[in-house]
Amino acid sequence: MSVNTEIKRITTNTLQEMKLRGEKISMLTSYDYSMARIVDEAGIDAILVGDSASNVMAGHETTLPITLDQMIYHASSVVRAAKRSLVVVDLPFGSYQGNSKEALNSAIRIMKESGAHAVKLEGGEEIRESIERIITAGIPVMGHLGLTPQSIYKFGTYTVRAKEEAEAEKLKKDVLVLQEAGCFAVVLEKIPAKLAAAATESVKIPTIGIGAGAACDGQVLVVHDMLGLTKGFRPRFLRQYLNLYEEISGAVKGYVADVKSSDFPSEKEQY
Repeated sequence: MSVNTEIKRITTNTLQEMKLRGEKISMLTSYDYSMARIVDEAGIDAILVGDSASNVMAGHETTLPITLDQMIYHASSVVRAAKRSLVVVDLPFGSYQGNSKEALNSAIRIMKESGAHAVKLEGGEEIRESIERIITAGIPVMGHLGLTPQSIYKFGTYTVRAKEEAEAEKLKKDVLVLQEAGCFAVVLEKIPAKLAAAATESVKIPTIGIGAGAACDGQVLVVHDMLGLTKGFRPRFLRQYLNLYEEISGAVKGYVADVKSSDFPSEKEQY
């Protein structure tokens, strides 16, 4: 299917229509202007300014250290580049859990200061009040169930979630809770494909999978992983479209060699 690249902003409503007509939703992360511009112009439907910036941009082991100010900085950079894509921003750890008033203030700051189009929160029933409060203020919310990386210390591992019956049942209930609370879509991360298919069937809102099988209404990957910029990270769900780590490394080695040998700059490359 060809990508419709004419400049027409994709909205939460567009994603809903895509689910209805069976058109899959493409989503990638971006954290800076240059990458977001490439991703947007290539025809991506939605860009997630993920708290994964904590890992791939800042080198932290988890997503927990990134702050609301840092998320706003990344989101602002992406919004300046995105002419067509829907831009969704993660509310970082500690900016919404357990306090719906703080959640609303965090979401308002992201929308006002970055110009993004929606926010994403991790969790189900336990954050329902925060979600409803944010939506009441007119801010679209994307949910996130399954492996929720902000809860990594609770899980103790990044392995597949909801393989046990109790956790699977909770996820099935939570996806309905998120729909009822007013979420426009939900990310399903690292859960069995059959469970993701059942969850997708059960709701009218689009599901976007990462390691959740082909039955989801859309897919999302971390752009650094998909482009092979992150060395040695190859989970089963990741399809690597390039090996930029090697390509860039080779280019830098070439540059170093040319500078050392006085080959660069040449006569043509000076004034």
